[in-house]
Amino acid sequence: MSNQILNLNMWPVIYTALRTYAPYVTLPVAALVGVIGYNLESWISNRYTPYNKSIKEQREDRLLVEAKLKESDKVEKLKYKANILDTNLSPSLT
Repeated sequence: MSNQILNLNMWPVIYTALRTYAPYVTLPVAALVGVIGYNLESWISNRYTPYNKSIKEQREDRLLVEAKLKESDKVEKLKYKANILDTNLSPSLT
């Protein structure tokens, strides 16, 4: 029975010690959990999965392609600004 009383009297001391040294206990525990999680994830997951663009990036690319197709006739090189009749003038007419 004295062993149970000793155990009950020790809990406040343990709680006080944990509260006092919480920053010193929490960091190593968090680091240990992180290392275990990192290694577990690398063990479970496939490392050679190819990169996929996000949905937002795919949508932006698609909208850019559609915009280029809509404005394909507004390119400067397609519009000839000079007089077409002046291109093949013989030297005697100039």
